[in-house]
Amino acid sequence: MGHLLLIRHSITDASASRRNLGQGSDPSLSAAGVELAERLGTSIRAELAELPLAELRIVSSTARRCRETAEAVAAAAEAEVPVEVDPRLLEIDYGAWEGLTADECWARDPELRAAWEADPFSTHTPDGESGADVAARAFPAFDELEAWLEGDRARAVVVVAHNHVNRLRITAILGWPMASYRRRVSQDPAGYSIIGFGGTLPVVRRLNARPA
Repeated sequence: MGHLLLIRHSITDASASRRNLGQGSDPSLSAAGVELAERLGTSIRAELAELPLAELRIVSSTARRCRETAEAVAAAAEAEVPVEVDPRLLEIDYGAWEGLTADECWARDPELRAAWEADPFSTHTPDGESGADVAARAFPAFDELEAWLEGDRARAVVVVAHNHVNRLRITAILGWPMASYRRRVSQDPAGYSIIGFGGTLPVVRRLNARPA
């Protein structure tokens, strides 16, 4: 079967301080993030070596932190393919919560935050997106990539995207209630999952694995 290697971007200063980082800013990786992305690339190279691979694609969100992670992975994995970019894979739009911590969101909008914690799939961030909005935008991109994988068992695609984007897609693949995507699925910076396509059902080989 073909394989999807789904990666969350590496560390930025905002993610290290646990501040919401959506579409409102576009920082580079921190120094620690660059080092972690290089280690990630080494891990991905080892994972790819275990697959019956004849054709590889690397696809990134247009966000700088994702592109830099994807470039580091491509270099360390010695992949002689260009990094493709797809704006549909961008992170959730946090709206007025951009740059805030969870505690600051609770203090600013306690009722809305409670509703969002209970069901982030249906609840919009203030002047921003819901999980359903993100899924409507990002899932067609995944559908296209997964159809490409199913066309040849010796294909793999590395996708570098974001916390909400990845958690939503994994939740959908596993058939869990979409409202639970933030509770059921974790995505560490530079964490990666490996999912096989081409059989009756997708096969999850790794879930939020960390670079060695």
